[in-house]
Amino acid sequence: MKITPKRVNLFMLLKLPLAYIGGVRVKTLSEEQATVKITHKWMNQNPFKSMFWAAQGMAAEMSTGILVMKAIEDLKENTSMLVTHQEANFYKKATGKILFTCKGGDEIRKAIKMSKQSKEGQVVQLIAEGKNEDGVVVSKFNFEWSLKVKL
Repeated sequence: MKITPKRVNLFMLLKLPLAYIGGVRVKTLSEEQATVKITHKWMNQNPFKSMFWAAQGMAAEMSTGILVMKAIEDLKENTSMLVTHQEANFYKKATGKILFTCKGGDEIRKAIKMSKQSKEGQVVQLIAEGKNEDGVVVSKFNFEWSLKVKL
């Protein structure tokens, strides 16, 4: 599958229905960064009338994971990918539209190339920063991805 925002959103509908129903949508995707949107609504809210942390986590993980998938596609390497650790910080109630952006494309490509050379798995740290419509950071997620080129 060619990795484009439209195709990934269709993939979510078919294979990740909870994310799709929760409102996760890929907005932009390039070699260097990915942006994923999620909108606060009844389906993904907590009892405090803001977005549930796990809904934010789905969008944040998608912004990092889609960037990994794009790098794998572009480099044409058969690579396994797995989240091995995750941490998050929350700064403000998440309401309205939240955009999660990950800018780790270069680090991902370096890790895949290093895995191919060393024949070992590599770990890359990717940060997804979530901002509201006013540009205020509401949360930051740090995902540790393990990448290994299959030989």
